[in-house]
Amino acid sequence: MSELPQQLANGLILGAMYGLIAIGYTMVYGIVQLINFAHGEIFMVGGFGALSVFLALPAGTSLALALPVMLLGGIAVSVLVGIAAERFAYRPLRGAPRLAPLITAIGLSIALQQAVWKWYPDGKQARVFPQFKGEAFDILGATVQRGDVFVLVAAPACMIALGFFVAKTRSGRAMQATAQDPDTAKLMGINTDRIIVLAFAIGAAFAGVAAVAYGLRTGEVQFRMGFIMGLKAFTAAVLGGIGNIYGAMLGGVVLGVAEALATAYIEEIPGMEQFGGGAWKDVWAFVLLILVLLLRPQGLLGERVADRA
Repeated sequence: MSELPQQLANGLILGAMYGLIAIGYTMVYGIVQLINFAHGEIFMVGGFGALSVFLALPAGTSLALALPVMLLGGIAVSVLVGIAAERFAYRPLRGAPRLAPLITAIGLSIALQQAVWKWYPDGKQARVFPQFKGEAFDILGATVQRGDVFVLVAAPACMIALGFFVAKTRSGRAMQATAQDPDTAKLMGINTDRIIVLAFAIGAAFAGVAAVAYGLRTGEVQFRMGFIMGLKAFTAAVLGGIGNIYGAMLGGVVLGVAEALATAYIEEIPGMEQFGGGAWKDVWAFVLLILVLLLRPQGLLGERVADRA
């Protein structure tokens, strides 16, 4: 039990990253009913964009000064790729059967991986990402590395900003209207194409923030990192209720905490010793998803179809 605060902190940090990425899945699905399986790679290119900005800065630039510029660079690259994906890969298939954009998303995911692997120097190898130096913080009995503070601040700040945008701005209300009924929204004068692009851009921007947090936490970025993080984030989106932005963050936190606790404590259960440790952490994440879908198919904050009727 003495390790519990540390495991909760680890889970919260991991869950915040999952939640930031999951928001991209849930926003796009909520508006165009599309599962953008290339979103994990949009997260990945954001990490390489932030690293490229850092490498372009004068040698010796402190990470504290470089971080805002790296963040802008990572967000910019993710947003550009996300908007390009919507315009050239998904928009032409908007009226096609749902299987067509799904296959396109998988193809785009592979293409983005191969593009980074091919054109980025030493793309096959993990690239070192700068990390904060210095002693870690002791918070309520848990050791929190300096780089992890970034995501603990960025995740709630992003959620507050997104909540304000959706509830209080004209574009946010247009986004809600488009999600509820795109045809009626178009008749009311809303440019639904612009709203869809905006949803892709916001989701990609959050993925860029998560990519910087990932780099600061792990100390590296590599071209495969979007695959498993994308799957976990999609799991978090479904867990929280696909289409619900607050549910996406809640699902991410629940998934992260459950993964951390399972990794640390499953092996302490008699007869479960072989199922503990980091090798099984991904398995337990999907076991949690299956259990939630069996007990509450609409997710933690999702609504049943009967409730919306």
